[in-house]
Amino acid sequence: MTAGPLVLGLDVGGSTTRVLVADLAGRILGTARGSGGNPVSNGEPAALRAIAGTLREALAAVDPAGVAAGVLGLAGGLSGSPALAGLWPAAGLPVAPRLTGDVELAYAAGTSGPDGTALIGGTGAVAAEVRAFAAVRTADGHGWLLGDRGSGYWLGRAAVRTTLAAVDRGAQPAAGLLAEVLDTLLPDRPAGAPGGAGLRAALIGAVHAQPPVRLARLAPLVLDAARAGDQDAGRLVEQAADHLLDTLAAVREPGSGLPVVLAGGVLGADSPLAAAVRRRVVDRWPDAVPVHAGDGAGAAAWLAARTIAPPATDLTALHRRLVAGAARSRETAPATGPSS
Repeated sequence: MTAGPLVLGLDVGGSTTRVLVADLAGRILGTARGSGGNPVSNGEPAALRAIAGTLREALAAVDPAGVAAGVLGLAGGLSGSPALAGLWPAAGLPVAPRLTGDVELAYAAGTSGPDGTALIGGTGAVAAEVRAFAAVRTADGHGWLLGDRGSGYWLGRAAVRTTLAAVDRGAQPAAGLLAEVLDTLLPDRPAGAPGGAGLRAALIGAVHAQPPVRLARLAPLVLDAARAGDQDAGRLVEQAADHLLDTLAAVREPGSGLPVVLAGGVLGADSPLAAAVRRRVVDRWPDAVPVHAGDGAGAAAWLAARTIAPPATDLTALHRRLVAGAARSRETAPATGPSS
């Protein structure tokens, strides 16, 4: 039997939903991981099923009536859905989780300091000035057509453009990033097939046959090739880092020593793009130490705990226990559907 109130954290993304239940001592009492709950990428019915199923798994070992506060991090159009509001009483929860944006959640997953900046590089890219854990100013995040410079989409499109430029020069890449791009977009191309106009047309056709945002799937090819020393990939990574730093500078004051939180798939701790961004951050803001976002569900639970914790609570230590503890629990969390 667990004494004291419980807190609930939900991190709902396009490919994965994570839920965590903890007490105010930082003990993690339930975790679960399920398929994506973002309605934009998955549709509202599937999104609701994913959230409900993952929530049910996380609450299995506790009394839901003991949950006194919760936070739900969600980007997408479910926030005003009556069906979403109905999930909480159906799960036995006496409170509805407070909704927060993905930028705020990413920031809180990196630091317990209330003020700073967040830079997110995933399929898209956005930076935000954060005050009291709320985004008060943002830059970019304009989508693939209008912006998202330095993002996974940007890297994928730049890789294709570089490949097309090589083909236009009469080259037929046989190794490195450009060959990987051709193999990925034209998997049925015979080995040794001629280049020239036919290859050019086939590559252009393959790109236009898919939704533009699908180019983001090429970003890991760029990052892997950069790690291996590919010059084309390294150049694209440096250009992407310049774009991301420009975006960050739009919302961060010169000379600021406040935290900089890096988050998103192309800015993971071991990413060459993240390394390039970290170097630029330290050069521009010598007093800043860039940190990487940890577990979003743990951060959501911590944001919930802040609202009900006794005044003497060490919130920094609680942040560390929940965010780091949630990351350690990921591999053993029960899965309720396809996840990544």
